[in-house]
Amino acid sequence: MKKILFICGRDNRQRYFKEEDITRLENFAQWDWVECNGGKDFGANPDLDAINRVMEAVTDADGIVLAQGSPQITESIMDLAPHLKIIGELEGDRFSERIDLQGAWSRGIVTIDTTNGSSYPVSEWALGLILISLKNAGAHFRRIIGGSITRLETNDFGYLNGELYEKKVGLIGCGHIGRRLISFLKPFKVKLKVYDPYIASEMADVMGFTKTSLDKVMAESDVVACLAPLTPATRGMIGQRELNLLRPNTVFVNVSRGPIVDSTALIERLKRGDIVAGLDVFDPEPIPMESEIRNLTNVFLSPHVAGVTARSYTRFFSLMVDELKRFFDGDETMFDLTPKSISDRAGS
Repeated sequence: MKKILFICGRDNRQRYFKEEDITRLENFAQWDWVECNGGKDFGANPDLDAINRVMEAVTDADGIVLAQGSPQITESIMDLAPHLKIIGELEGDRFSERIDLQGAWSRGIVTIDTTNGSSYPVSEWALGLILISLKNAGAHFRRIIGGSITRLETNDFGYLNGELYEKKVGLIGCGHIGRRLISFLKPFKVKLKVYDPYIASEMADVMGFTKTSLDKVMAESDVVACLAPLTPATRGMIGQRELNLLRPNTVFVNVSRGPIVDSTALIERLKRGDIVAGLDVFDPEPIPMESEIRNLTNVFLSPHVAGVTARSYTRFFSLMVDELKRFFDGDETMFDLTPKSISDRAGS
C-alpha cells in the first residue's frame, strides 16, 4: 500500500482533515503526519528540528502533501525519498514556493495543488454580489437601518435594472472561479463575454461564451465581474480609462484582489451615481475609515470574506484525496503544477 506523508502545523491538521476524507484515503494508502509549525512564509525561516524530522520521515514516502508550517521540500529532501512520485500543496501558495518545482520536475515527480478549494464559495459570492448590486440592495439596507421607510421609485436603479435574466455579463478572468460562476449563470440565460488571455480558445466553445478584449467587456456589459488573480500584469489593470468605459446602469463586481482596480478612479466613477458596485475586495484593506467608498450609497461592501468558509478549508483536503486516488489508480490528475501553470499565475 502506498505511503503518504502530510507535513503541516497542528492548526492546519485540525482544520483541514475531515474524518470521512481520512477514511477514503485509508482505502488506498497509509499515511503519517509530521507536525511543523515553522516556515509559515512559504518555507522561510523553517524550524531546523522540523526539517530533520521531515528528512527522517520521507524515506518510505510515495507522496508528500504539505501546507502552512511546512519547510520547503528541497532536492535534498526529495533525494532521501527514492519512491517519491507526487507532491501536493494544500492551499495558500499560488506559486508553490514550499516545493522546489524545478527539482521535482527534473526527477519526474508530479506536482499538484488544491488551492482552488476556496474558489467554490468565491464564485457563489460573486453571483450573490451581482444580484445584490442589480437591486442596489445596499442603498435600501442603509435607509432601513437609518430609520427611513424605503420605497421603490420608478427611477430607482433596482427598479430599472434589478433582473439578471438575459443580461449581458462580462467576466474578467475565467479560472476556477470564473468557470464555476458560469455554471451558476446558465439558468439566467445571460449573454456572456470573457476576457482572459491565458485560457484556450476552445474553452469558449465548451463553456458557451465569447472570448473578447478587456475594453469590450467593460464597454458592452450590463454586469462586469472581476475574477482575475493579482499579478504584475493585472495590478492596476482597471483604471480611469477602463472604468469610464462602463455604461450607465452597469453593475461592477470585484471578488478578486483590490489592487487590480485603481481605487481612486473607482470612487470617482461611482460618485457619478449611474453605476452600482459590489466589492468584496478593495485597496487598501482594511478599508480606511476616512475612505469615501464607505459612504457611497451605490456600493455594497463585504470585508474580503468570499472564500472564507469552514467547508473551503476541508475542501482543500477533500480535493487532495481525490487527486491522490486518481494518481495512484493510474488516472490523470486535474490540478497539476506545470511550467505553464506557474507562468500563467505570474502573468508572464
